[in-house]
Amino acid sequence: MNFKPVDMQLLDVISNIKSIPAGAINIRREPVIRQSSPNIKIGTNADNNGLLVEIKPGTRDETVHVPVIVTRAGFHDKVYNTFVVGEDADITIIAGCGIHNDSHSDSSHDGIHEIIVKKGARMKYVEKHYGEGNGKGKRILNPTTKIILETSAIAEMEMVQIKGVDDTVRTTTAHIEDKASLKIVERLM
Repeated sequence: MNFKPVDMQLLDVISNIKSIPAGAINIRREPVIRQSSPNIKIGTNADNNGLLVEIKPGTRDETVHVPVIVTRAGFHDKVYNTFVVGEDADITIIAGCGIHNDSHSDSSHDGIHEIIVKKGARMKYVEKHYGEGNGKGKRILNPTTKIILETSAIAEMEMVQIKGVDDTVRTTTAHIEDKASLKIVERLM
């Protein structure tokens, strides 16, 4: 897969990716780069409108990257992604979206994420949003996150809007079971 310099800059800003990592990764542009690892399976969901990311129980010290870059003017993207973190796993998910828009047409990405952290698992989730470009078209990002923490699960979510986003609506809901813990840090520009 050949990436343009603008693609690599967006990936660096939202996911700290300077070159394609060896582990589990899904970079969505046109086309998609997708590779699983022995402990993390990345596939298309049943409705064929997003991802199903499954982390095996007991997986430790692994990271999965799932960034999205939008560089086409007038493109309106909507995906439904599900992440299932297996029991007693300890993993990091690096998400985020970068939009480059040099046009007069608006471009947008709506990422709807359901995250299920199974019993006793730990997850760190990092999501960065960034917009750039000299056009008058807006860069619109509307993330929706539903997180379910089973008994004794722990999740830390860091969600950052770096700059260049013209419009955003963020919706986050959580269901937290007994002895589970959720920490959310959110920063807007």
